[in-house]
Amino acid sequence: MASRLYTWALLAVRRRGRVIAVWMLLLTGIGALGVTVHGEPASDFTVPGIESQRAQDLLEKKFPEAAGGVIRVVYAAPEGGTVTRAAVEEGLTRAAAIPGVVQVTDPFTTGSLSADKRIGYADVRFRQAAADVPQDAKDTLREAMAPARKAGLDVEYGGTAMKAPTSVGGPAELVGVVLALVVLAVTLGSLVAAGLPLLTAVVGVAIGVLGVKFVSTWVPVTGTSTVLALMIGLAVGIDYALFIIARHREQLTDDPDMDVEDSIARAVATAGSAVVFAGATVVIALAALCATGIPFLAVMGLSAAATVLIAVLIAVSLVPAVLGLFGERLRPKPRRPKAGRRERAPGAWGLAWARAVTRRPLVVLLTGVIALLALALPARDLRLGLPSYATSPTESTQHKSYDLLTEGFGAGFNATLVAVVETKGIPAADLTATVTGLRTSLAKDSGVAAVSKPVPNSDDSLVVMAVVPRTGPDAQATTDLVHRLRENAPAVAKADGTLYLAGQTAAAIDVAGKLSGALPLFVAIIVVLSLLLLTLAFRSLLVPLKATLGFLLSIAASVGATVWVFQDGHLNGPLAIPSAGPVTSFLPVLLIGVLFGLAMDYEVFLVSRMREHHENTLDAREAVVQGVARSGRVVSAAALIMAAVFAGFVFNEDPVIKSIGFALAVGVLLDAFVVRLTLVPAAMALLGRNAWRLPRRLDRVLPDVDIEGAGLPERGTPREKAPVG
Repeated sequence: MASRLYTWALLAVRRRGRVIAVWMLLLTGIGALGVTVHGEPASDFTVPGIESQRAQDLLEKKFPEAAGGVIRVVYAAPEGGTVTRAAVEEGLTRAAAIPGVVQVTDPFTTGSLSADKRIGYADVRFRQAAADVPQDAKDTLREAMAPARKAGLDVEYGGTAMKAPTSVGGPAELVGVVLALVVLAVTLGSLVAAGLPLLTAVVGVAIGVLGVKFVSTWVPVTGTSTVLALMIGLAVGIDYALFIIARHREQLTDDPDMDVEDSIARAVATAGSAVVFAGATVVIALAALCATGIPFLAVMGLSAAATVLIAVLIAVSLVPAVLGLFGERLRPKPRRPKAGRRERAPGAWGLAWARAVTRRPLVVLLTGVIALLALALPARDLRLGLPSYATSPTESTQHKSYDLLTEGFGAGFNATLVAVVETKGIPAADLTATVTGLRTSLAKDSGVAAVSKPVPNSDDSLVVMAVVPRTGPDAQATTDLVHRLRENAPAVAKADGTLYLAGQTAAAIDVAGKLSGALPLFVAIIVVLSLLLLTLAFRSLLVPLKATLGFLLSIAASVGATVWVFQDGHLNGPLAIPSAGPVTSFLPVLLIGVLFGLAMDYEVFLVSRMREHHENTLDAREAVVQGVARSGRVVSAAALIMAAVFAGFVFNEDPVIKSIGFALAVGVLLDAFVVRLTLVPAAMALLGRNAWRLPRRLDRVLPDVDIEGAGLPERGTPREKAPVG
């Protein structure tokens, strides 16, 4: 692979004008399509086949007036006051006239007032599904409630149709990018060189994200998918370019007479081989999310995978072309030793760290493993779910409506379940008795606060009842309640009917259950993939095994930290987390896929330098030390850049993006600094020459991918000249 990349990079350097032009055309073309032709971002996380989704599909087919999106308008009078009919009547009349509205409830008719009449609510139901209710209808509804506000009432909005769209581009995200630029400048020692990885990464991210928006014309793409593609694409785009540029400048420093074109080609052949290999693992791991059988997660994985693939292609084509454009201007200036000051050799810190770690490798290994296991302890209590409005920003109308409904009607009111009974097989004479018996059985449960009267559809083929729990949507007791209530299904089935539990809370529980079931298979796929790819890369059995165990430790520790913060409620203030709750149901799967690729990125870059030194000297311990010394600085910088980009998203208002950003930032830091730069050198020192052994039969079967550049020509001028274009 290194030889092919060397030849390819020479071509990209010598025909840099054409290469840059092609990428600019792609950026312009895909950018224009993404801006002008795109669909609306999906806002729901639906999973075909789960019980709540089957119930929703049934409602849309047989009871459409009960299946549309709902905006719940919540009224609150000042302390000591009450909600009056005169204050809300005009607004409700205006709401009924909004296009798409099929029903508006009156709080005075339905009894939707708190005991002290200070808080009340009205449901505005639309013909469209919740995700399809247009923004202009929501804006018109807000305007319609002006008379209530004028009468002195606070008016807030909740319900299924009020999910806030995911957005990025805030100050925190920009700070993350600025920090990445600072790390690049310090690492590369040049502002010009520091700007190049950022520039090429932005080109790749723009093509990837706008391409995803274009595809959303035909495929439902959630806002989270787009943000994830942006987050990962920007981080890996910067890192991949950094690896190549740092290697290029290192070579020019080591050999001041080296030809620039040859140096660029060698950087792409060596560091670029690691980039291609690591990038391929990220792409495969993200694409493997399709194995979960969950459509929105598959789209999320494929969107991010496509952006990473573009980042890899840019790293081995646009980056060498741009390096060729700058030519000698990127050659590091010779260092002039200052009088009276001892000059530190390049890689001195990495060398000192490596020698410290390998001096007592067993102690270091045990200490690191125990520390990671301690961080992982909270993961034992991991609960999965989807964020409720309690986790929305405290100043948002969704969070305020949640708090008002909890105050007026109890915590369980925000977790209302919908019992849907399909009655097509129940004899007409038994229908009333069956439904009444079910309602009585549901109401008897100690976790149920109230059950509404049964509401049939036009032909009595469906009956719907609202079930209000005593606990909120994020409580474990509510999850247990849903499982208990579903135990009534056999009794309904005996009467030839079918019972379903639906609603937002039931859907969140079902999605979490589906993802929990898919997790073991996905972990198995990733572990097997890790062992196969690293065996191919390093021609060793112990190196892949050690790398995979380290990756599993990183995952466990980062999940533990995420549970400790988001589920247990620590650091809520500093991280602006409005409320503790279950961890986002698809976060562990996503974290495993993304962190696997990034961990292999650092593993390949670090261990390939160790193997390169070992191949030349056959000194296993010194190979470990020199590998860390030569690549530790760049791996550290790459991890800090990744963490800075991910951490910028921790302060995003979307609770899903916030938790993903936190988990990835913590995971990258732990994997890079604790596992790759500490535990890996310690383990490699303990393994010694055994680390590089491979059974002869397997050695003959495996192809030699050569990611260290052993097959490259001797240093000097490039092999042949080609016209610059």
